Amino acid sequence: MASSPDLFVVCKNCGQEVSPYITECPYCGTRLRKRAPKIERDGTVSEPKPKKQRRAPKTRMPRPRRRETDVGAAVGTRPWAMLALVLLSLFGYLVLAVVDPSDVAVAGPIDGEWWRVASSLFLYGSAWYELAAVLAIGIYAWLLEQRHGPFVVLALFVLCGAGGIALTAAVDPTPLAIGGNGAALGLLAAWAVPDLLARARGEEYDGDLLGTLVIALVLLLMPLAVSEASPIAGFAGAAAGLLCGLVLARSRA
Repeated sequence: MASSPDLFVVCKNCGQEVSPYITECPYCGTRLRKRAPKIERDGTVSEPKPKKQRRAPKTRMPRPRRRETDVGAAVGTRPWAMLALVLLSLFGYLVLAVVDPSDVAVAGPIDGEWWRVASSLFLYGSAWYELAAVLAIGIYAWLLEQRHGPFVVLALFVLCGAGGIALTAAVDPTPLAIGGNGAALGLLAAWAVPDLLARARGEEYDGDLLGTLVIALVLLLMPLAVSEASPIAGFAGAAAGLLCGLVLARSRA
């Protein structure tokens, strides 16, 4: 409300009479008021309204991104399926040191002895062949076990590995077909499918596709250096892994 101005005000510090229109005492410099009174058009004086304090804007904390539920993490953090496959493969190299491969592996027509298909997956006659195959099995079985769980890893290993050796025995039963090149390529292909789909869509992906391609080429060309590594088993395992990877990627979408 407007009010008539006082003729003077008294400074509380020095006691001098000063004008009511100033904010500081001219004698001692004491602060009399924050702002000078406002003079209206009709000559009346009104005290300035107190300025509202602005509230500081609330800082919104970013919401944490929702993490996808990982089936492998739900089953257990230790990749026991990968460890079992790697240990059995390492043990298979020692078996061939004392046992003839033709007694325990696919070295011709199966003739109803289907257990040879399973045992051939873990047998290696060459240390370099075993190193390449078991290294790939260990890496991609571990990655897939984190993503899908151990049972998917075991199913892929059997389907891609045993299926490739069985196909080899059906198509060309004369050579010796042992090792897990088909299983390794199947696991590798199944893991790479989501990143390949993301790359095709122009999206970002976390996997190392270049390193995966190098490992895949080593396994595919292994039959050129090692006679017991079947090229039929390798290509069949890779094809089966790609199909299974597509199915798994669609199920997670």
